[in-house]
Amino acid sequence: MSDPQPLGRDSHVSRRSLMSAALAAAALAAGSPPSAEAQEKSAADERRSSPKKFDMKKSINLWAFPYPQRMNLEECLTLAKRAGFDGIELNYDLDNDLSPKAGTKEFLAIRQMADRIGIQISGLCSFLFWPYPLSSNDPAKRARGIELAGLMTRAAHDLGVENLLVVPGAVHIPWRTDHEPVPNDLCDQRARQAIGQLLPTAEKLGVSMNIENIFFNGYLMTPGEMIAFVDSFNSDHLRVHFDTGNIMMFQFPEHWIAQIGKRIKNVHFKEYTKKGTDYSLETFRPLLDGTTDWPAVMNALDGAGYHGYLTFEYFHPYIHYPEALVYQTSDSLDRMLGRK
Repeated sequence: MSDPQPLGRDSHVSRRSLMSAALAAAALAAGSPPSAEAQEKSAADERRSSPKKFDMKKSINLWAFPYPQRMNLEECLTLAKRAGFDGIELNYDLDNDLSPKAGTKEFLAIRQMADRIGIQISGLCSFLFWPYPLSSNDPAKRARGIELAGLMTRAAHDLGVENLLVVPGAVHIPWRTDHEPVPNDLCDQRARQAIGQLLPTAEKLGVSMNIENIFFNGYLMTPGEMIAFVDSFNSDHLRVHFDTGNIMMFQFPEHWIAQIGKRIKNVHFKEYTKKGTDYSLETFRPLLDGTTDWPAVMNALDGAGYHGYLTFEYFHPYIHYPEALVYQTSDSLDRMLGRK
């Protein structure tokens, strides 16, 4: 059909344009369309993900990958990037790519590789604090522990990493049969001596030594003890690496976060279930498959002004199709952060 004729000799208004104007007026009378923010708010469903968005970053520890048995370091970094992580936490060992066998040249190469892949290194940690505790009754082990911690500090600097996780001492190490229990007062004394010896180098290199809370080692077992230890050094380079799972046996991470507050420099997310009776590393499990009150944890971190990395720490890469754990973790963190 052709366009209707004008209504009058001097009018250029057609019936079609009048109809369009009427429809537009009706829409205006009904109210403007909802904004993108309003649509997003109405679509929020707490069964799917957090209805609140949090300004924090996703990270995963290298222990969740089959490294080095089935994947090399470059493959791990690439997979983490592909799965949507902002960062990856690396581990210092006696062998492999990050160890005393490597030096500045090798660490700079790892930094360049991460930059090329497009992923940040969120921190550096190590299991070496267990065979060589900074509070050991064996002077040789204490000396070796301090030596290794110094090497880790240098490695963190060369990697361009701010965060170094530090375990300052241990009264007891339940998964090691070669550790003689240390009296609490001696543990505290030796831990303070070790940190006091290591801290000047960390300050000089711009590395933050972050003290981790670990219930299993019998030391710094309450928020008050952690605060007193960290604050006593009066240094911006001595902070807290808060781990949600390490206190879940008898305590609650959201309570710690509220008290430690801005001392938190880095975070480990470990899922834990209070329904089990196995008090070992085997109690930790993939994110969201436990009893942690994650909405409360996220709100507590947000209330503390934390905007850093949330690093999933897990010690058992999947035997078959290990990428599944990495992608599953990324998806879980997206939901916790309100990104989905």
